[in-house]
Amino acid sequence: MDSNEAEGEETEKKSESGPCFPPTFSVSEIKNKQRRHSMFLKLKEEKRKQKLELKKKKKKERKALGDKAPPKEVPKTIENQRIYDETTVNPEDEEVAFDEGTDEFSAYFNRLTNPKVLITTSDRPRGRTVRFCEQLATVIPHAHVYYRRGLALKRVIPQCVSRGFTYLMVINEDRKVPNGLVLCHLPDGPTAHFKVSNVRLRKEMKRRGKDPTEHVPEVILNNFTTRLGHSIGRMFAALFPHDPQFVGRQVATFHNQRDFIFFRFHRYIFKNEKKVGIQELGPRFTLKLRSLQKGTFDSKFGEYEWVHKRHEMDSSRRKFHL
Repeated sequence: MDSNEAEGEETEKKSESGPCFPPTFSVSEIKNKQRRHSMFLKLKEEKRKQKLELKKKKKKERKALGDKAPPKEVPKTIENQRIYDETTVNPEDEEVAFDEGTDEFSAYFNRLTNPKVLITTSDRPRGRTVRFCEQLATVIPHAHVYYRRGLALKRVIPQCVSRGFTYLMVINEDRKVPNGLVLCHLPDGPTAHFKVSNVRLRKEMKRRGKDPTEHVPEVILNNFTTRLGHSIGRMFAALFPHDPQFVGRQVATFHNQRDFIFFRFHRYIFKNEKKVGIQELGPRFTLKLRSLQKGTFDSKFGEYEWVHKRHEMDSSRRKFHL
């Protein structure tokens, strides 16, 4: 009787600890789909429990050791494992300062020109693309929306230059959804082509603030560290007037992370002397640089400074260009 009771206790313990599988066991060997799925969930739960127990054990050991405990391991992320780029800019580099003092945007940064932006679309835009353009015009001061009606870009650019525009922005669409953006700095270029994704218009956003006012927003350019990144950052900066109107409390943010540029438009609210809250105003979208071309838009004979190569031999998840 005693041996039977002992065996019963052992089986109960095994069932409580979870299913025990042989070391060579593979879930894919189970033919029945329902059994395979349930077994997969059991294995997943078992791994989760083991991980949790190991975490608790390490925590107890650290507590017991006190000050003698070894330092915590830094978790590996794509950002801290990034391959160093030789073109990363040093802010004190004289060569970079000279190049930026003589590039196409130097007139803007020397306050010789004021930005004036023309926003247009591909031929026959749909409602969503039209609304996206209209909302962009409320974010960028001195922006005007113009519908092309089949006019070629090569004919649009001279007209923009003659009327004093400093930028031409073209929103392309595919299947009624905005999917591309061409940003052309006038009169001498450069021209950047971006892929557009994750577009959220104001009506599609939850808990958004009231519509933006006509105040000039502040601009935040985050994490543009390489030479290419500096060029793109300066291109975005030159879209907005020099002196932001702090009374409006509006901020336009271009945040670069793993070569994806996230755009957000916020209003900050002072709750008291120490606490500040933010309200997203919209729209929001994500950009991915496809190419940077010297001069104004020219699809046939344009000279490209940089082109995104999908099947690059040395490309990896840890190499970024911006």
